[in-house]
Amino acid sequence: MDFTPSEKTLNYRKRLIAFMQEHIEPIEANYHKENRRLNPDANWRHWQVAPIVEELKAKAKQAGLWNLFLPDAELGAGLTTLEYAPLAEVMGHSLLAPEVFNCNAPDTGNMEVLYHFGNDAQKKQWLTPLLNGEIRSVFCMTEPDVASSDATNMQASIVADGDEVVINGRKWWSTGLGHPHAKFAIVMGLTNPDAPKHQRHSMVLVPLDSDGVTVERMLPAFGEYDAPYGHGEVLFENVRVPKANVIGQLGDGFKIAQGRLGPGRIHHCMRALGAAEKALQLFIRRGQERIGFGKPLLQLNGNLERVADMRIAIDQARLLTFYAAWKIDQVGAMKALAEISAIKVAAPNVLQQVVDEAIQIYGGAGMSHDTPLTALFAMARALRIADGPDAVHRTTIAKVELAKYREA
Repeated sequence: MDFTPSEKTLNYRKRLIAFMQEHIEPIEANYHKENRRLNPDANWRHWQVAPIVEELKAKAKQAGLWNLFLPDAELGAGLTTLEYAPLAEVMGHSLLAPEVFNCNAPDTGNMEVLYHFGNDAQKKQWLTPLLNGEIRSVFCMTEPDVASSDATNMQASIVADGDEVVINGRKWWSTGLGHPHAKFAIVMGLTNPDAPKHQRHSMVLVPLDSDGVTVERMLPAFGEYDAPYGHGEVLFENVRVPKANVIGQLGDGFKIAQGRLGPGRIHHCMRALGAAEKALQLFIRRGQERIGFGKPLLQLNGNLERVADMRIAIDQARLLTFYAAWKIDQVGAMKALAEISAIKVAAPNVLQQVVDEAIQIYGGAGMSHDTPLTALFAMARALRIADGPDAVHRTTIAKVELAKYREA
């Protein structure tokens, strides 16, 4: 196996870095201030998108830095999972960048679902405007009343009724639900409780303005509402949509979910490692600039050793993620479950460790809005739950490992 970046990756990476240095880094601090001014509280119905975001998106599209995640040379950049991974890392240096390049979650995962599993009508109605950056979308899977770490526990139902399906249930931590441009959700729910375990569930496209859809609240993560995106709780009460809105066939939900989550976890992990690089950069700068007890902080209390440990941890996690991406490209996500689970444990934990050290060296400033560190810490901690908690991924790795001994 060879992790040497392709010429396409190197070209896109160079252009991404240049774009971010010219257009994103100079305005990002002011953007976050403006975003907090526009969206001061949990009243998501009044949330707004700062005008600079649409301006930057237009520039990114014009620069050809658009939909880089999609493995289609006409609709995206036509990159493999491994080729895209370093680009996701570059975007991870910024909390704003993924949306600017139309490479942000949950839209990337939803676009991949529609690209791989949607029919022509679904692609025309929903995928095309997502690819154009005209709308946003939501993914509704997690539920408040069951242990969602076991996705087969889902109680929300998707039941056929003639030419329609009827959706009932409650979902929460549905990312992007508060965004003013969110137009539809991909909802996963139980269709046939008597079918084999992984053929019981379905995915359906639900316009958010459908009768019976009630967005009840946004949920704060560590006290922040992540406006204008939001992680919300939504109730579906006898929501009726055409059966044509079912993605694939009824019962295909888990098959589709595995196809969605494999590459998506590479994206998450590489963005996390980009964020870790940003936190390490902040750690070093702070340590060089601040003087304590007559010396730069970097020369005190083992901070140089911490730099070395963080460097090692980030590089190890990156190589592990490259390996998982390479294996997805070679044999598919279903045959790379252990590798995907390994990075899902490793990368967020590395990010959490590095950000924690950076907060410590910044002191009180590290816990304020003066740095991006609190947002990065919240992202790291959330990723250790999102897309499956650490414990579930460790169990998957252990099962695969033990199976080798049974086979022997």
